[in-house]
Amino acid sequence: MSNQKRPYRMRRRAELEEQTRLRITASAVALHQELGPARTSISAIAERAGVRRSTVYRHFPDEDALFAACSAHYRAANPAPDPGSWTVIRDPDERTRVALRELYAFYRRTNHMYASLLRDEAVLPIVERLLRDFHGYLRAVQDVLMAGRGLRGTAARRTRAAIGHAVAFTTWRSLTHEQALDDDDAAALMYRLVEAAAGAPAGKR
Repeated sequence: MSNQKRPYRMRRRAELEEQTRLRITASAVALHQELGPARTSISAIAERAGVRRSTVYRHFPDEDALFAACSAHYRAANPAPDPGSWTVIRDPDERTRVALRELYAFYRRTNHMYASLLRDEAVLPIVERLLRDFHGYLRAVQDVLMAGRGLRGTAARRTRAAIGHAVAFTTWRSLTHEQALDDDDAAALMYRLVEAAAGAPAGKR
């Protein structure tokens, strides 16, 4: 083999390996969304990706490596709203309205995946670990939506609880799937819940 051909073949081999890795990752993500991680086997991932089980293990020797790749792949394709973008809205009520609309639109796009992950959270420790970031994200959203309200004591606790309920995926899913509200109506209803909690009479704070 000439010295000129060797670098090309090495690059081509690396490209093919990367394509295979990406195909395995995308197949795992699709199955996690359709079936849930608890029901997704390595054999099923290999079959969908068109490779052998040994190829899956060569690229992802353990579940930590596979789930890390799946999480990065899915987040890159489906970024959550940035809470920092809401901090420029000085009025807390308007900030809450905007945040709920954007968050519920995100839930609409990622509905099947988060429904599967949250269902399996209690049975798969690795899913529970990965979802810690998601739960931390929602706490950060709570912090942003609480800022500037000037509440203390019971009123602050009540309002934070209302915000926590409003931004939860399970709340959105209940309102839109079980109660058949559209996203705008669901967001408006939860906004009014937060508004009521924050605006309780002074004697009840």
